[in-house]
Amino acid sequence: MTRVAAVDCGTNSIRLLVADVDPSTGGLMELDRRMTIVRLGQGVDRTGRLAPEALERTFAACREYAGVIKEHGIEAPSAGGGGRIRFVATSASRDAENRGEFVSGVAGILGVEPEVISGDQEAEFSFTGATRGLAGHEERLVVDIGGGSTEFVIGRGRVEAARSVDIGCVRLTERHIRGDPPAPEEIAAVRADIEAALDLAGETVPIGEAGTLVGLAGSVTTVAGIALGLDAYDSGAIHHSRVSRDRVAEITERLVRSTHDERAAIPVMHPGRVDVIIAGALVLLAVMDRAGVPEVVVSEHDILDGIALSLV
Repeated sequence: MTRVAAVDCGTNSIRLLVADVDPSTGGLMELDRRMTIVRLGQGVDRTGRLAPEALERTFAACREYAGVIKEHGIEAPSAGGGGRIRFVATSASRDAENRGEFVSGVAGILGVEPEVISGDQEAEFSFTGATRGLAGHEERLVVDIGGGSTEFVIGRGRVEAARSVDIGCVRLTERHIRGDPPAPEEIAAVRADIEAALDLAGETVPIGEAGTLVGLAGSVTTVAGIALGLDAYDSGAIHHSRVSRDRVAEITERLVRSTHDERAAIPVMHPGRVDVIIAGALVLLAVMDRAGVPEVVVSEHDILDGIALSLV
């Protein structure tokens, strides 16, 4: 077994997975998995730069993760340690003019430079992680709804086509949502952006041809937690749960009509997701309608698992 640490830094959250991976089978035994909402992409769509306060929130999380990684006996390559670390940065850091500040800050804390990967690489990692452990060999469409972008990848055991488009829940919220609850015209503007992006994704990925839709990331898992009526977030109950299209539509409508305080009172709602869940749910519902599927299979395994597997 090889002990690895995988970090995924997106537009809304930064996440860590420490695991033992069997190089011969690809089996993965999770040792620690955690997530922190840092909103790295705060204002990037408007300013083109990472905000100083967003960078500091991210660096604070990195310092916490550095301690966890060290506790598990993994040292940075520069220290000659007995493990492997990979830090992958996605949409917000791809877009930012000052991403050099981000790269040097992370390297100073964790001893490894973040890899600012392309949307296509992000999609491949997501597909590998999400489909691990799923039975059957049907064509699957994996959709990873992030903060700055959404990845679409289709395949039957391996990636056949992938596309990343700029319709993340943070980006859409910052562009259009001002009211509490949002005004109808704000929701209409979000939906228009989503439909245009789906047209773009559909030029590369045949969205309507998959037999199964697999949904990833916090917007999807939060909707699933609401659908299951959970009293608290329970990843074990959410993983591989199935939520019908009609239930997703019902929950989305409830979120659209709700105030900030009403959303914050939902038991499974992470405080850092309260402001952006409306846009995330709207993306999920639009994808289900475009794909023509009756339900979404929800996966807690995602890009983090793909990054970890890439280390062996």
